[in-house]
Amino acid sequence: MAAAPWIAVLVALFLWWFSTGAILVVVRRSAGGRGRAALWSLPVLALGLLGFWLSLDRTDILWVYMGFAAALAIWGWIELAFLTGVITGPNSHPCPPGAPFFERFIRAWGTIAHHESLLVLIAIALAALSWAQPNPVGAWCFGILFVARISAKLNLFFGVPKFNVEFLPDHLAHLPSHFKIAQMNWFFPVSVTLLSALVAMFFARAGHADSPALSITQALLATLSALALLEHWLLVLPLPDAKLWRWMLPDQKPLSLNAREERHGI
Repeated sequence: MAAAPWIAVLVALFLWWFSTGAILVVVRRSAGGRGRAALWSLPVLALGLLGFWLSLDRTDILWVYMGFAAALAIWGWIELAFLTGVITGPNSHPCPPGAPFFERFIRAWGTIAHHESLLVLIAIALAALSWAQPNPVGAWCFGILFVARISAKLNLFFGVPKFNVEFLPDHLAHLPSHFKIAQMNWFFPVSVTLLSALVAMFFARAGHADSPALSITQALLATLSALALLEHWLLVLPLPDAKLWRWMLPDQKPLSLNAREERHGI
């Protein structure tokens, strides 16, 4: 049954949902010891790197899933380090209201520079290690997450109607001041078109794969791409996506979007 593509879709959905929720729980619970949370979770990063390395030359279905999960573990630790404030950027100040486009871009880059640089380095390293290897699913997974994240951040910078700041920690409350609220931007149609093409390509390959392992690989990547596409659409559609994880989290009174807008002059 594990060789069925629909099982791969369910696995990818669950791992995406669970890993996101786990990160949010750790960040919420570690408000008084953010650095310790990133340190204590280092074994997750180590296991991810080990799983990625071991999966490269193994092509059976179990190791396809292992490579996919390993990439999520690596990605998850980097995101945890960002959300806990350990790896962010040199700028921790809100953007002044009415800042010119170029100044806002420089300031926005400064808020995430270290995090983005680490993502680039890890993406290059994983791609180099998996080059010509039989099972590059981990590198593909990380690459999709990376490209989708860059695309989402650019859309936030250029302007979208909606963005969720409910789970944003207080020490990163300066970030939304660099976003822009707008009905639409020129980059959004480009983003969703390219992501839609990616989803269609991977699902088509899953249906025409010449082995169960390759079919599972393509189904996993298709689902991850579809989730990235969904996250983009949630920037413009008024859907309560935060409810997917809110019930998992410890009680904490969040700042409303309007309060954050007033606080940071969005």
